Amino acid sequence: MTTRHTLTTANLPLLADLNAEERDLLWATVRRVGFSRGSVIMREGDVGDVMYFFAEGEVELTQKLTLKTGRHGFSQAEKSMVRLRAGSVSFFGDMALFEREPRSATITAAADCVLYEITRDDFERLSSAHPALGYKIMRRMAPVLCQRIRHSNQDVLKLTTALSIALSK
Repeated sequence: MTTRHTLTTANLPLLADLNAEERDLLWATVRRVGFSRGSVIMREGDVGDVMYFFAEGEVELTQKLTLKTGRHGFSQAEKSMVRLRAGSVSFFGDMALFEREPRSATITAAADCVLYEITRDDFERLSSAHPALGYKIMRRMAPVLCQRIRHSNQDVLKLTTALSIALSK
């Protein structure tokens, strides 16, 4: 019997290739978690081991910005980078599935959120036991990750161009 969940292939394209049995295996592995508005979901600098499927809500992504404050001083501030809404973004925290490195940003619930979390170890166990399932999820994740890298590359090009123009004046 299939369990009902907030996530469907309609609002989570990442699952579109999974058959009913594979979805049931995934639902048996993930854990539903809720975060109230203002709650920190993940903190920049913490080593992560969880990826989230984004079911409901809105989050804000921030990163620390180090600013020079005088000849020898520096200070840090949080810089709001982007807001993400369930439905437009289907997952985040994905780098934790691939590496044991510090989180690259802080993600805070901008509204009440419903997420489904999967740990790196659980994803690796699930993928090892059911390679087709792991492959289908990874095949759907890869274009999203590529798009994020392309977008970041464009942002870096814009910033370096603006800096070059500012310095040439």
